[in-house]
Amino acid sequence: MSAALKDMIRNPTVAELELVARYAALKADPRRERLFEAFAQTGLPHRRNEEWRWSDFKAAVTGLDVPAAPPAADPLATDGVTTLKFTPQGYTAPATLPPGLRLLAKDEAQAMSGAENAPLGALAAALSGAKNAPATLLAEVTDEAPVRLHMVFSGPGAINAARVVFLLRPGARLEVSESHLGGAAFSTALVEYTLQEGAKLSRVVYQRGGKTEAQAITALIHQDADAETKQTVLAFGAKVARIETRLVHQETGSHATLNAAYLAGDGYHIDFTSHVRHGARACVTRQVTKGAVLDGGRGVFQGKFHVPRNAGQQTDASMQHNALLLEEGAEVFAKPELEILADDVQCAHGNTSGALDQNQLFYLRQRGIPLEKARALLTEAFIAEALEEAGDHQEALRAEAQSWLSEV
Repeated sequence: MSAALKDMIRNPTVAELELVARYAALKADPRRERLFEAFAQTGLPHRRNEEWRWSDFKAAVTGLDVPAAPPAADPLATDGVTTLKFTPQGYTAPATLPPGLRLLAKDEAQAMSGAENAPLGALAAALSGAKNAPATLLAEVTDEAPVRLHMVFSGPGAINAARVVFLLRPGARLEVSESHLGGAAFSTALVEYTLQEGAKLSRVVYQRGGKTEAQAITALIHQDADAETKQTVLAFGAKVARIETRLVHQETGSHATLNAAYLAGDGYHIDFTSHVRHGARACVTRQVTKGAVLDGGRGVFQGKFHVPRNAGQQTDASMQHNALLLEEGAEVFAKPELEILADDVQCAHGNTSGALDQNQLFYLRQRGIPLEKARALLTEAFIAEALEEAGDHQEALRAEAQSWLSEV
């Protein structure tokens, strides 16, 4: 690694020096260097970066010591579903894959579009490939019959970096679930989906980390004509955690549903950030995010729709974020944005935050329901809308939410 690349990180922290050392230990590769350079331009993102002002990774990631707490249990594990596992020690996959799915492990790094806009995604791409893991795992989906796949990202270890690139051929269908379970001091995953004409993607994400861990989950989604993505996320946060989705409607008739729910307790931070570019005519985006936060917890929502002047005509898009502050001391920061340059569009966004409805609490308590149980029931009902598109995983996600609510 050149000294100039190392020096790009101004006043590097101990953790950033460890990341530089990990990169330097990997096989030299011009594309890997460009990826690391995209990360090094900012280093670990911090509050002086506008898009990261509420999620300061530089301050949170002080070192890369292996956490004492084990990874969380996996509620999305399903018998008979092909499972890929990514750990700090390497990557494993079953010997037999379902029809319509082909995997190719590449030892060489692959180029990443827009790397400068997603520094932690670029870092995942630059560092993936250590030990027994491929630099990039390529997955091709070809069948119109749904291909079901489960991916698990978990420690223990210091750093868990992984990159998976999916290509959905015309008309192909993929039902993928991702469990990001922590266990490493710093986990960063980059998952890329390219949907060709008429392809359909159902993506369910579960995130849970410890109070000493940092997690970054970056998804890049590109959709061609009449392609459709349905995404559902349930997150509980970590010391600092960010789930970022960057989606581009590339051709006419593309459709996306991006739903998420978060539950943040004392000492936990969860950041949902999304950027949707309506780069073609007559594309549709629906986004609903619900959250509930306790004293000492922090929730962050940043959503942006970008509609170009000519390409984005006849856009139909809506974005809603609603949060409950369950106790004094809870923090929620929200920044919904619309950047509309076209004139023939239907775009809307909304944002609310507040406490539970006291009249509803009174109603439940009048019927003999204890206060804690009443709060849990109302909170569960509040976030339920965001989990409705999770398909077969909806019950598992609601059970996780119920378990969390019963303990607070």
